[in-house]
Amino acid sequence: MPDIFSPLADRMRPRNLEDFMGQQHLMAEGKPIRVMIEKKTLSSFILWGPPGTGKTTIAELIGNKTDADFHRLNAVSSGVKDVRAILEIAAVNRGNGRRTILFIDEIHRFNKAQQDALLNAVETGAIIFIGATTENPSFEVIPALRSRLRIFVLQPLDKSELACIIKNALARDAKFTSRETIVEDVDFLMYVSGGDARILLNTLEISFDYAVQPGTGTVAITKDVIETVSRQKNILYDKSGEEHFNVISAFIKSIRGSDPDAAIYWMARMLAGGEDPLFIARRLVVLASEDIGNASPNGLVLAEAAFSAVHKIGMPEARIILAQCVTYLASSPKSNAAYKAIDNALADVEKYPNYAVPLHLRNAPTKLMKDLSYGKEYKYAHDFENHFIEENYFPVELKGRQYYIPTNQGQEKNLLAQLKLLWKKLKKYD
Repeated sequence: MPDIFSPLADRMRPRNLEDFMGQQHLMAEGKPIRVMIEKKTLSSFILWGPPGTGKTTIAELIGNKTDADFHRLNAVSSGVKDVRAILEIAAVNRGNGRRTILFIDEIHRFNKAQQDALLNAVETGAIIFIGATTENPSFEVIPALRSRLRIFVLQPLDKSELACIIKNALARDAKFTSRETIVEDVDFLMYVSGGDARILLNTLEISFDYAVQPGTGTVAITKDVIETVSRQKNILYDKSGEEHFNVISAFIKSIRGSDPDAAIYWMARMLAGGEDPLFIARRLVVLASEDIGNASPNGLVLAEAAFSAVHKIGMPEARIILAQCVTYLASSPKSNAAYKAIDNALADVEKYPNYAVPLHLRNAPTKLMKDLSYGKEYKYAHDFENHFIEENYFPVELKGRQYYIPTNQGQEKNLLAQLKLLWKKLKKYD
């Protein structure tokens, strides 16, 4: 149990399922993690989500409520030696009929060799492994380990959940109940937290300590007080806060707007503020398809190469790789045609029934399927002039639909010309 010297966020950490706030898709009655805890049917998994959304709390609740031997490591300060020590304990526990939980915070900080050390123990069930990460496991967790785990995605806390956290702290913690405490601008307190419950509670406590006056019975936590202590703690520029999202938005829009100078400036702001260069690199990979697409297909190739190089090299040299990628993407011709195409197609998938695949497009690997006319009258495109034949490849009900509308930008204009030539009778691309 935390003592009076622990930060408020630690003192207010939920000890019971009923006190946990947020993540209802995982923790509400009948939801996966709640069922796992109540039935004590544990399996290994990773919790992926923004800071301060409950990853550590969920892991500790599982440890407390399932009678397992719970061990916690932080990937920043731990290594294979620490993991092996816990695996030895787990072997003894297993012989005594007790399960062992190994919780590793910031699992994305473990390198491949360190993650490899977990494989056999997770595979055999020697431990119940719980990992926590703010980074996409698809990039940061090796495939062999990822395939042995479930991945649960945590969502940012919403306004009502943050408000409840504040209310509970004011009502339950001895620091606030010792005298009347009024938070005059709850919305601003939530704003500077950026949705991070840890920052929210610790800012509340620091604000109280700043505002309290000897001999007075009421403590008023005003917007000015919150702003003052937030600046002292640099919370307004926390990587999960509002300013983070403002700057990344300006960065992306500068590249989309073909201004390499502005894009470099905003990236410099992020790097100087301690932003993870891999976060920037991931956004560039997405942008290369979303905003440049087939107008300059090399953009995606370069963005993917940049991500790989940044991952291998790290800072400070990674800034040079990022700068090359950013200036190229910002200077490239732009097209969002592919992005619009998939969204329009997905909209139709949601809107219409799952229409049958036309018989001529079906494979017929068995005699029965051939007897049912599977594949009958299919025209093999390579048998025709220009390796093309005007054919309907849609369900009958959607015949003639068009999702991809190429632009005249960059290399995409060549694709447009080719499609116009092929589909001239239907005039799909006129």
